[in-house]
Amino acid sequence: MKRFSVTTSRPYDILVGENLLPQVGALLGEQLAPCKVSLITDSRVNGIYAQVVMTSLMENGFQVSKIVFPEGEHSKNITTYKNVLEALSEENLSRSDLIVALGGGVVGDLSGFAAATYLRGIRYIQVPTTYLAAVDSSVGGKTGINLLTGKNLAGAFWQPSMVICDYRTFDTLEDAERLNGAAEAIKSGMIMEANLIDHVLARDYEHVIGRCVSIKKSIVEADERDTGMRQLLNFGHTIGHSLEKLSAYKIPHGHAVARGMVVESRAAFRMGLTDFDASPFLTETLQTNGFDLRIPYSREELLKYALNDKKISGDNIAMVVPEVIGKCRLQKIPLSELGHFIECGLE
Repeated sequence: MKRFSVTTSRPYDILVGENLLPQVGALLGEQLAPCKVSLITDSRVNGIYAQVVMTSLMENGFQVSKIVFPEGEHSKNITTYKNVLEALSEENLSRSDLIVALGGGVVGDLSGFAAATYLRGIRYIQVPTTYLAAVDSSVGGKTGINLLTGKNLAGAFWQPSMVICDYRTFDTLEDAERLNGAAEAIKSGMIMEANLIDHVLARDYEHVIGRCVSIKKSIVEADERDTGMRQLLNFGHTIGHSLEKLSAYKIPHGHAVARGMVVESRAAFRMGLTDFDASPFLTETLQTNGFDLRIPYSREELLKYALNDKKISGDNIAMVVPEVIGKCRLQKIPLSELGHFIECGLE
């Protein structure tokens, strides 16, 4: 087992290893006294992993209840969020109690937002069960839900008390879900560590998770509130989030980000924002590994949702521009040029 310590406004450890789910209660008990725990998960993960985690918690003195909602991005909405808050209240959780988010990015984001806002903030831990959540969304304290106009538009910064990642849970993932995580890991390689990409392609999960966690840890520690360099982690996300919304989330997050990285790289080169065109490398790498990179929407359709991007400040938007494989920078462009930027990125 590897341990990483994140030094943010609320410091916490990230534990990465094999067969950690049966140890969740013991690992948690090393840092927290027994208390009430509300385990939040989705309908798919509930049938696979919930019982082993609940048993581990109860064996270590925790009083456990469970909240389950339907799997999928469509559950990441204000109705599910409300239902979770009501359930927490019915269980009489107090500020000294705890939420355990067991699942992928949807479970983690929604549970974290509930933790941030219930009683104005209670503790929670992340137990990611997907590759995507392990390499990205479980770390860094971004929580939230989707609104009708776009993705992750309501939320809060709320750091977990611990992250416990058992990568044996990836054994039950379908190929499409593995690709979701691979895209985010390739993104981390693109912005900061080129040789990470080879490990992603080799499915060297332990190495990839460790390096992605280390990269994100260093960025989050430097910019916890996402006002500067943390925006590098959004490479491919301006277009990616638009694709998710336009497809009614039929294009999953990682697959959308993969397409977004290609479009944004091509656009940055064609607009003269960089001398390096990363799009041929990304296209070959992603297509060889099973990604569909087609963009079935027009410039106007993509622009509509891109204008809700959280990297917009005033009349500008910060785009992530590759300089070489393994190094990117932020480049502000006027919002009036965003439509042209998107057009330049489309084939």
